[in-house]
Amino acid sequence: MALIAVVGSINMDLVVTADRLPNKGETITGKDLQYLPGGKGANQAVAAAKLGADVQMFGCVGDDDLGKRLLENLADAGVETTHIRTVPGVTSGTALITVGSGDNTIVVIPGANAYVDREYIDSIKDELLRADIIMLQHEIPQETNEYVAELGEKHGKIVILDPGPARPISEALLSRVSYLTPNEHEAAVIFGTEKDPEELLKGYPGKLIISQGDKGVSLCTADGELLHFPAADVEVVDTTGAGDTMSGALGFMLARGSSLVEAVRFANYAAAFSVERYGAQTGMPAYDEVLSRFPELRN
Repeated sequence: MALIAVVGSINMDLVVTADRLPNKGETITGKDLQYLPGGKGANQAVAAAKLGADVQMFGCVGDDDLGKRLLENLADAGVETTHIRTVPGVTSGTALITVGSGDNTIVVIPGANAYVDREYIDSIKDELLRADIIMLQHEIPQETNEYVAELGEKHGKIVILDPGPARPISEALLSRVSYLTPNEHEAAVIFGTEKDPEELLKGYPGKLIISQGDKGVSLCTADGELLHFPAADVEVVDTTGAGDTMSGALGFMLARGSSLVEAVRFANYAAAFSVERYGAQTGMPAYDEVLSRFPELRN
């Protein structure tokens, strides 16, 4: 199986549950506090590793207790952590999340993720370029993604960019990535709201894959065929991490040598499986679990 390198964010999510969200200036009593490992980069690395991929994580954590816990969590999930940098005097990336009344508020503190810069990439470049597939997201500096995509293209790597959280990307970056995997909102930010989704997909055949939540996922093949994979019929418990599960599963299937269509089909089902369980990383499935839950994938 091909080696996957994930370059991205490593966070600890501090999740407070309350009956409702507080109003401005108000103090309320919470019900529960959980420390949940997260970050889109780490999530995607764990998703691919739990499916059975050979995954190396590249990123930064702080020299704090959270950083140690985050490294341990990745290693426990089967992710290689040797080249993650611990940044002295810096806190690990955190997300402060309050959940109540069916809604939430989120404050993200990048912390050590801001140190995933060009200097760091140069320090691990030889190891990074051992990988056949490189996965990127938007929770590290944009110039880092530009640099890594340039390296990947130069050395013939498959580069997958999950452009979340949503922000515009340059034409140069778009041309260098092998696959771009936005959701509908992210696609609108990148390409504009006035473009018809089908025409947009036809404009990037074999590259653009748009996920649409409970409507499934769509792509246009390299030979111009528009394909849509409906979402599986599942009991939704928690949608957190579904997109990262899909990205990790896409990388996993491509690492196995699957075609893009086969990879997207499987990834769509893997993401559906993940929403039936609570938590981002805790809800991510193993390969055999996906096949057992969705036997139609064996056909």
